[in-house]
Amino acid sequence: MNDYVEARYDLTPCNETFTDVIAAILAERGFESFVPDETGLTAYIKKEDFTPDCTEISSLLPFDCELKVSSDVIEGQDWNAEWEKNYFKPIVIGNQCVIHSSFHKDVPTCRLDIVIDPKMAFGTGHHATTSQMAERIMNCDVKGKKVIDMGTGTGILALIAAMEEAKEVIGVEIDPAAHANALENIALNSHPEIDIRLGDVRCIENENDADMLLANINRNIIVADIAAYSRALRSGGTMFLSGFYTDDIPVITAGAKKYGLAMTESTEQNKWACVTLTKLPE
Repeated sequence: MNDYVEARYDLTPCNETFTDVIAAILAERGFESFVPDETGLTAYIKKEDFTPDCTEISSLLPFDCELKVSSDVIEGQDWNAEWEKNYFKPIVIGNQCVIHSSFHKDVPTCRLDIVIDPKMAFGTGHHATTSQMAERIMNCDVKGKKVIDMGTGTGILALIAAMEEAKEVIGVEIDPAAHANALENIALNSHPEIDIRLGDVRCIENENDADMLLANINRNIIVADIAAYSRALRSGGTMFLSGFYTDDIPVITAGAKKYGLAMTESTEQNKWACVTLTKLPE
């Protein structure tokens, strides 16, 4: 079992926007999981990836607050039990999909039933970005289509696409632990046809006919990789993007326009954005 460092950020004042910003900064520094509460945020990173400067973020915050930081080593343990006890509860998205772990009891009945044992991988449906992406997939016609899910995490979005009868689903994940977790979740839900690939955007360099591409990552990665995303998408194909704030939409759409992608819709939840792009005919 992996040892983790638990970093605690106490904020005065504290609100959801502040904790979301801190989580985004920490994610870029290698932190894997985040638990916000009324007074701040608790974040987790593998012990071997932790350095003291990982937690020093005061100078990067775009707002004024009193920030108190502490950290402690958490010895390897049954992370599923910890998620069940403290963090991960069953969630229903759009009255269509229930997401729960293999250890949850009394799970609501929905059209789609997804089992996710998240361990330390991101993507249980609780975050505004994941839930918005999930609703987009469920509310469009996926049947018979080829779908690519970049930064698949737990595999949740790939699973929804497969359950909505996509003909082919590819999930790409750069983190080995998250990749292994995605494979476990794919098996738990009996969808072995989903192709989960370990690596970065180069994993899709030979793809050019996807009907739909999903990327719930962060702004910097999306901007850096959107040319490759566009090449993997057929003319007329659809791209759903999230993992960034509504203030970042102009940056995303400006980059997308260079590669023949036009925004057709955007939604917002707690200042987190989800945009729909269409690849224009050449």
